[in-house]
Amino acid sequence: MFTITGIGTLVTNDLTLERGNLGIIRNAALVVGDDGKINWTGEAVNLAVDLAADAIDVGGRTIIPGFVDSHTHLVFGGDRSDEFEARMSGTTYTAGGIRTTMTATRAATDNALVANARRLADEALRSGTTTLEVKSGYGLSVRDEARSLRAATTVSNETTFLGAHVVPPDTDTDKYVDLVCGEMLTQCAPHAKWIDVFCDRGAFDVDQARTILTAGARAGLGLRIHANQLQHGGGVQLGVELGAASCDHCSHLNDADISALAGTNGRTVATLLPTAELCTRSAFPDARRLIDAGVTVALASDCNPGSSYTTSMPLAISLAVLNMKMTCDEAVWAATAGGGAALRRTDIGTLQAGSQADFILLNAPSHVYLAYRPGVNLVDAVVRRGTCVVGALL
Repeated sequence: MFTITGIGTLVTNDLTLERGNLGIIRNAALVVGDDGKINWTGEAVNLAVDLAADAIDVGGRTIIPGFVDSHTHLVFGGDRSDEFEARMSGTTYTAGGIRTTMTATRAATDNALVANARRLADEALRSGTTTLEVKSGYGLSVRDEARSLRAATTVSNETTFLGAHVVPPDTDTDKYVDLVCGEMLTQCAPHAKWIDVFCDRGAFDVDQARTILTAGARAGLGLRIHANQLQHGGGVQLGVELGAASCDHCSHLNDADISALAGTNGRTVATLLPTAELCTRSAFPDARRLIDAGVTVALASDCNPGSSYTTSMPLAISLAVLNMKMTCDEAVWAATAGGGAALRRTDIGTLQAGSQADFILLNAPSHVYLAYRPGVNLVDAVVRRGTCVVGALL
C-alpha cells in the first residue's frame, strides 16, 4: 500500500457523475492498496493521519487515469512508409493497402510479430496508455489470423478477431466470408474477446458484416465494427442493431446514424480516431455534433502501419480539441473513461475506490496541458495495477 499527496489536480472520472464529467478533486490525495486497486481518493486534508505519514508528495502536479486505447492494430509485419509518402504526394488512401501488410505479416515469424507488438505496446505505455485493445486483421488466413491473435495476447487481454479486415486477393468475397465464419472463427475465438469487421468501401457490405458479427456473437465474442470511415454507409446502423460495444471511425454520419447511437444510452460508443484523419488528410469527425446529441464518445489511436502509425493518445487528445471542437474535459474523458466504456469496463479509465490503480503523473498543473501543449511529453510517471512502470513518482 502507498499514498500520494500534493496532487494539484486529480481527475477521477467518478462514475456517479454524468458522463464526460471529470470529477476533479483539487489539492488531492489517493491511496493504492496492495491489491493494485484504488482504496481511497479525496481532498488531502481528509486523509487519515496514519496514511499521510509516509506519503509521496508530487508537488502540485496532475494525476489522471491511464489512457484506454480501445482501437489498435499492433500485430503486423513490415511497414507502409512508401504508401504514406505517396499519399502525402496526393494519392488517395483505399483499404487495398491492407493487402501489402498482409504479405509482410504472413512472411513474418511468430517471434517477430510478438516483438513488434511488444515494442508498440511499450511505446504506448511510455506515453500513458495503460490498457490497449489489440486486433488481428493482417494475416487474413486461418493460420495467420490465429497466430496474430496469439501474439496479441502477449500484450493485452482485450484482443479482437478482425479476420474480416478486407478480402485477400487469393479468394472471392463469398468464400472468404464463409471461411471467416467457419474454420477461421473456430481457430481464432479461443484467443479473442471481441470480433470486428471493416464495413466500408473496399471491404465488406452490411449483409456480409451482419453475417460475420452474428457468427462471432454465437461463438461468445463481443461485437465491434469499423463503420462509416471512407464513406457513408450502413455500418453504424448495423452496429447499433446488433448491440456492438463500439462503432469505430464514424467519419461520415447522417442524422439517423447519430440518433441511433444516442438512442443506445451509451451502450454503443462512437470511437473516434483523429490520427487516422490527420495521416490521410481527411476531414475530421464531427465530435461536437455527436456529443451534443448525447452520444458517448471515445478517442483511440488506431495505431496501424498504413493510416495511423502512432501510439500517442496525447496526440489524439490534442487533435480532438484543436480540430474536432471537443473541450479539454471531453477529450480527456473520451481517452480514459470513454475508452473503458468502449470496452464495457468501469474498472479502468477511472480513479475511485475499487478502480484498477492505473494512472499518469503529468508534469503540469492541469489536464488541460495535454491539449494546450501539443506534442510535448508531459508524462513523469505511469502506474499500472499499482506498480510504477514508467518514470518515478518522486
